[in-house]
Amino acid sequence: MRVQHWIGGQWIGTPTVASIDPATGETIGYFADGGIPECAAAVAAARHAFDRTTWPQDARTRQNALLAWANALESEAATLADLLTQENGKAIAQSRGEIAAAISEVRYYAGLARHIPGHALEPEPGVFSTILREPAGVAGIIVPWNAPAVLLVRSVAPALAAGCTVVVKPAAQTTLFNAAMLRLLESRWLAPGVVNVVGEAGVAAAEHLVKSHDVDVISFTGSTATGKKIMAAAADSVKKLSLELGGKSCCVVFDDADVAAVAPRLARAATIISGQQCTAARRVLVHEACAEAMREHLCRALAALRTGPGSVAGTDMGPLIDFAARATVENAVANACDTADAVLLRGQRLDGPYERGAFLTPTLVEHSDPNASFCQEEIFGPFLVLETFGSEAQALEKANNAVFGLSASVWTDNAARAMRVARALRNGTVWINDHNRLFAEAETGGYRQSGLGRLHGYEALADFTELKHICLNAGVAGAQAL
Repeated sequence: MRVQHWIGGQWIGTPTVASIDPATGETIGYFADGGIPECAAAVAAARHAFDRTTWPQDARTRQNALLAWANALESEAATLADLLTQENGKAIAQSRGEIAAAISEVRYYAGLARHIPGHALEPEPGVFSTILREPAGVAGIIVPWNAPAVLLVRSVAPALAAGCTVVVKPAAQTTLFNAAMLRLLESRWLAPGVVNVVGEAGVAAAEHLVKSHDVDVISFTGSTATGKKIMAAAADSVKKLSLELGGKSCCVVFDDADVAAVAPRLARAATIISGQQCTAARRVLVHEACAEAMREHLCRALAALRTGPGSVAGTDMGPLIDFAARATVENAVANACDTADAVLLRGQRLDGPYERGAFLTPTLVEHSDPNASFCQEEIFGPFLVLETFGSEAQALEKANNAVFGLSASVWTDNAARAMRVARALRNGTVWINDHNRLFAEAETGGYRQSGLGRLHGYEALADFTELKHICLNAGVAGAQAL
């Protein structure tokens, strides 16, 4: 593949940067490397399309564009899934599931495009206050590499449904895939400049998006450290920010749970996308009465996962996104293993036919101090910490002892306890007897340092809209003031 920038309805630029298959280390294609000039041109095109066309007011056209995109994605679903596995490395079953979820989400926002209502009231006699929800303007969308189908769609789809125009900056590791998805958005329903894409190997284009006063919204998914930099850089323009940042998901397992059945599900929750998902299970808090059983079953379940190329049938966990990411995770795992109370399973690279890939098997450690760095900091890979608790109060104290608040799960057969604990956990999403279940219809986002705003669901439109109050003193026909 050879991928260019998409600016103002034209594909331009010379593809020179290699995209690498993390399972083999081989080059699978090239993309054009943009910077400030390309990003400025894309922003100008988006600004013109927003200010000088009827796109922001034409809900039916927006719906038709999104429906056409969903249909095109569906027709190419198998090819897109293969490309996603090749460029990202995830197991093909996960890629197919992600593509299906992305198509569902596009159709969900297509349905909402024609129902973004405001409201009206008469606060005083003859005075009419009309509240309109209007598109915010140009949206800069910075897409991560870990789930580049769903995490692209969950920003682009509500932004377009609301009437915004967009500039997309994909992650370098998955630019080919995002370009393949967005190329399918080209249709007679889409005016030039409504959607623009700028690829880059560095960060200059992304930084320009954040700083530009012609960009009204930034939607970013990524690390908390980068999110903080975006907040600082966006301060001068005081633009709207939609940030889904880091997480350290805690799974609280009570003594009435079936540990033998729960452990394999936790193992998969911890290793989804090779542990490179912000909502992946990171800490397992288990009641001390069943701690020994959890040690045995969780260690066995993690060790049984099949690590290998995502394209191979039956693979549970593919490689990490690239070799630099693997080195970072390996270093964090080594430091954790040196200081943890116990190392129950130590992750390793693969050898033999897979030694050229960025593979790393899961690690499980046990530790008693929740303030340890590896219990607090997000390690973006297949790394899991086991901790114990003796009471519900202690479980909540440990689980809420974190700077993050993205997601958590509660495992128990006691429905009242499940709801009570879920309400007490300071997280944007809490699953009961499940983990990593996400829906187009259900809002997700984080408390504390896990971010700002909500994506998915109806509330995602709030990240791409502004409320306008229009007041008219029309008076009351034929009435006398009291």
